[in-house]
Amino acid sequence: MTNSNSNVHQASFRDPSGYMFHDGGTLRRVINPIYFPQYKKLTDSGFYEALIKNELLIPHTETSVSEDTIIITPEKIPFITNPYEWSFNQFKHAALHTLKIQKYALSKGFILKDASAYNVTFYKGKPIFIDTLSFDFYEEDTPWRAYKQFITHFFGPLVLAKYHGTEVFKMLQTHIDGIPVKLIASMLPGKSKLSSTLYTNIHLLAKMESKHSEDYKAETKVAKLSKKAQSNILESLFDYIKKLDVKEATEWGDYYAKTNYETAAFEAKKELIKSWVNPLRPQTLIDVGGNDGTFARTVLDTVPHVIVTDIDSNAVDHNYKQIQQNNEVNMLPFVCDVLQPAPGIGFNNTERNSLIERLRDYAPDVTMALALIHHITLSGNVPFEKSAEFFAKFSKNLIIEFPTREDSWVQSLLVRKREFINHFDFYNENEFEDGYKKYFQLEKKETVAGTKRILYLFKSK
Repeated sequence: MTNSNSNVHQASFRDPSGYMFHDGGTLRRVINPIYFPQYKKLTDSGFYEALIKNELLIPHTETSVSEDTIIITPEKIPFITNPYEWSFNQFKHAALHTLKIQKYALSKGFILKDASAYNVTFYKGKPIFIDTLSFDFYEEDTPWRAYKQFITHFFGPLVLAKYHGTEVFKMLQTHIDGIPVKLIASMLPGKSKLSSTLYTNIHLLAKMESKHSEDYKAETKVAKLSKKAQSNILESLFDYIKKLDVKEATEWGDYYAKTNYETAAFEAKKELIKSWVNPLRPQTLIDVGGNDGTFARTVLDTVPHVIVTDIDSNAVDHNYKQIQQNNEVNMLPFVCDVLQPAPGIGFNNTERNSLIERLRDYAPDVTMALALIHHITLSGNVPFEKSAEFFAKFSKNLIIEFPTREDSWVQSLLVRKREFINHFDFYNENEFEDGYKKYFQLEKKETVAGTKRILYLFKSK
C-alpha cells in the first residue's frame, strides 16, 4: 500500500519507528523495519494483548505484512482531546495510566521509550494510550529514559495545578515538549522543597539541569539504576499523584445550584430538547458550554457519541466523575473556551489540530448551545453574525437557546456594561435571528415554558 505525503498524519514525522497515515476515512499506522524486532516481541509475548485486554492500550488489527512494511489499523477514536483541554482528574488519571503502563512494561522486560501526555487521550469514559510504537526493550540497570518527559508532561503540570489551579494546563499549548523543569521549580513555593517527592523529582532535577555541563548529561545516559530502584521511583510518583487534589473555586462549578430556572421550567427545557433531538436521529452530538452534561444526558441513551464542553474546569471534572460512576462510555467531556478555541500547535502549527479542525472532522449531527449566547455576546462582545459563523464551521443542526433582554442573567450582564449599555441595544430577538439566518435556516422556534428564553433549531445552509 502506497501513501502520498499528503496522507501522512502531521504529528508522525518525529518517530523513526513508524508513522500514521489517512487511508480514506481510516487512520492506519505503518511500522518501519527498524521497529520490527520490538513489534514482533511485543506481539508474540502477549504484551500488546494484555495491555489491550486491560483497556490500557488502544486495540489494533494487523492489516498487512511485508518484508519492508507492517501496517496496523487502530480502533477508531471519535474525537481526540489534548492535555490542555483536560480537567484536573482527567489529567491525573492520564498520568496514573502512563505510570501503570511503564510499571507493567518493566515487569515484562520492556519500557515506555517516551511518556508524552499527547500519547494519551480519552475514550469510552477513560484514558487510553494511543501510541502503539512507544515501547522498547529494557536494558538491565538502565534508568527510565522517559522519566524527565513524564515529569515535564505530567507530574510537573499536576503539581503546579495544585498550587495555581488548572489554568496551568494551558501552558502545554506553548510547551508541546513539556513544561521545562526549571520553570516548574520556579513556580513552586519554597515549602515544596520540604516534600522529598517534590524535591527529588523537580527541584533536584532542575538544579542538576542548570548546574551541570554537557559532561554530566553524557554521564546520565549511562548512569546505572536497578530495576528495583526504578520500580520504587514509579511507586513513589504513583502514590503522590494518586493523593493529589486541587481546591479551586470557579464561577460555574455549581451552575445548576444558582440557575434562574424554576424546577418546572428546567424539566420543560429537557423535554423540549429531547423532542427536537430524537427525530433527527443523530449519531454524534456536541453540547458546547454544556456545564456538567445535565442536558446532554437527556439524549445520552439515544445518541451513540456525545461530547460536552465547558469553560469551567470544575464543571468538566464533575461531569467526568459522573461518567466514570455511571459508566457512560459514550460521553466525552473536555475544557473549552469558545471565545478562544484551542489553536493548531507544534511544527507548522499542524502537529496538533485546532479545535475547529477537529470539530469539522467530527462533524456532529447536532450541536447544542444552551445558556451560552448571552455570554458570548455580552461578556465577549461578539456580534451575532460572528458567533453564527463559528457554529456554522462544524454544525449541521444547531439547537441554540436565546435568553431575551428580560432574562435576569441578561439584565445582570447588561448592567455590567455601564456607560456602554446602549451599544448593546442590538441584543434582541430580531437581530439574533438576522445574524444566524446568514448561515442557517430557521426550522423551529419555541419559548421555554416558565422562562424568558427562546429555543431555536437551525439547519445549516
